[in-house]
Amino acid sequence: MRALNAAEVFRRFRARLTLAPTDLLRDAVYRRLWTSILISSFGAQVTMLALPLTAAVLLRATPTQMGVLTAMEIAPFVLFSLPSGVWLDRVRKLPVYIGGEVLIAVTVASVPLAWWMGRLTIEWLYVVGFAIGTVATTAGSAAQIVLTQVVPRSRLVEAHAKNALASSTAEVAGPGAAGVLIKIAGAPLALLADAVLLSISAWILRGVRVHEQVQRAAHPFWPAMREGLHFVRGNRLLLTMALAVGVWQMCHHAAMVVQILFATRVLGLSERGVGLSYVALGGGTIAASIVGHRLADRIGPGPALVSGFAVCGLGWLLLALMPANAFGIAGFALMLFMFGAGAVFLFINFLALRQAVTPAPLLGRMTSTMRWLILLPAGPGALIGGWLGEHVGLRAALVFAGTTSLLLAGVAWRQPVLRSTRVLPKLQDAPATVGALSAAH
Repeated sequence: MRALNAAEVFRRFRARLTLAPTDLLRDAVYRRLWTSILISSFGAQVTMLALPLTAAVLLRATPTQMGVLTAMEIAPFVLFSLPSGVWLDRVRKLPVYIGGEVLIAVTVASVPLAWWMGRLTIEWLYVVGFAIGTVATTAGSAAQIVLTQVVPRSRLVEAHAKNALASSTAEVAGPGAAGVLIKIAGAPLALLADAVLLSISAWILRGVRVHEQVQRAAHPFWPAMREGLHFVRGNRLLLTMALAVGVWQMCHHAAMVVQILFATRVLGLSERGVGLSYVALGGGTIAASIVGHRLADRIGPGPALVSGFAVCGLGWLLLALMPANAFGIAGFALMLFMFGAGAVFLFINFLALRQAVTPAPLLGRMTSTMRWLILLPAGPGALIGGWLGEHVGLRAALVFAGTTSLLLAGVAWRQPVLRSTRVLPKLQDAPATVGALSAAH
């Protein structure tokens, strides 16, 4: 009887691991794209820890310098997003995506090279941050559009949830491994691992096959850019989401510039301890990736998006109130878990909604315009967080991020265009021109 029970348990376990007949991962093209995302996400975990740790521990950066470093990564989005969107609508997206992976690999590899030559400075990290942001401005937008060429629009929430699951899988295993690697080799040399993984990701992407017809330019460059701006401005859902997610980005970057300083200087965590704590971030993103699609089905993508603001805000505020002891270390891990979950709830719905209502010829300009709008407040947010951390205290930056994000959740819930969006809209349902500014405030 025990053997039968064990066999039945094994059968059910294997059935759970078997993909459903309609699962997206059964599609060979999407599976290749998903694998590339998984591998590059592991590399991103190294850079996410190694770059700020290089600044904070090796170069003894101040909170203000940490804020400037973050702002340098954001500045290219503000400077180049709009023109890059026009360009993307006129070229094939997949080669841009692949080229971006290669260029970022070369950029992060320059950090250990500068360190080996004895020329590594905070100013060089500013240059590296700006270069990464510049590549991500175009290649990141191209990656989002490639997904719409591989997956039907009706399954975009599911696809973004699976992509988030790939990223969160890396976020569970990656930080601990990155922390050990940083401890053994040092933060600068650890960045070589990201360069290698990005190169592998680019090689995998070369095997992705998409059928894309490049649209002939209907307008000269600047009128075409204005057309993208007018499309976003005239769509009430897009503009409301841009305003709301922009405020959230300000909160996120205000907290981000101080959280590693808080972990190392207030809580006394080592590089390895920081890496192990970041495993909780992956736990949050995995949990949210698994239930995120079902949550959107149950309460709607609009309300699910708003819930992300509240979850993140509560996590930042809880960390700000934690004492500098073992409870504080647990609070740091809890904050990372809540941030991971909240960010997934937010972005899988934000990305799916904006892609669902945009015609294919405008996807590049819509994507770049939305990224430009939501990241405009991110640079000031990073500088605010750095200034508060240096002149008032690291906890003050976390309080600012947490309370503002919670207030944002309340204001966003009062917007009917978000609260009443209970299903993913079809393209023909998208309003052409609606005065959105008054509704978004």
